[in-house]
Amino acid sequence: MWTRIPDIVGPVWLAIFIIWAISGLTVKDTVRSKSDARARLMVWGVLLGWFILFNPRFRPGALAERFVPVGPAATYPGAALTIVGLGFALWARFAIGRNWGGAITVQEGHKVVRSGPYALVRHPIYSGFMLATFGTAIIFGEVGGLVSTALVVICWGYKARLEESFMIEQFGAEYEQYRHEVKGLIPGVW
Repeated sequence: MWTRIPDIVGPVWLAIFIIWAISGLTVKDTVRSKSDARARLMVWGVLLGWFILFNPRFRPGALAERFVPVGPAATYPGAALTIVGLGFALWARFAIGRNWGGAITVQEGHKVVRSGPYALVRHPIYSGFMLATFGTAIIFGEVGGLVSTALVVICWGYKARLEESFMIEQFGAEYEQYRHEVKGLIPGVW
């Protein structure tokens, strides 16, 4: 069974992205945006990380070296982290509902969402995808997966900071209070 997991993980990610694309068709109209070149560059950085993760051609030489042995001892925990991460990101996507935007935006009638996964971290979509990327890196077991994870964490972490400043501009003291009460990416830590 564990030998099939590396072949299944890609289609699972693809299914999440299809759900994401379909649900993106129902978002509210954007009334304000602050998605500048830095934010777009971070999205491209995440995409590069995922290309490295899912395409062996992007993992030549040392990036193809194994950091965990092949076997169920790494594959099952990696699969668990991937499923939990993707599930958390998807839960967050549905919790924010029509207020979601692919860029740094405020939608019509936008409110600060503090329920569901947003009660645990301020950026649960990023948190979930970071965890899922790491889990998938463990499944594949190659150094390139760790590089991919680092790239995704750095890029989403930076984009989260950009979003924070925009949310403070938009929601002021309400968002500051939220920042004071809820960590950004890792519950109780960061």
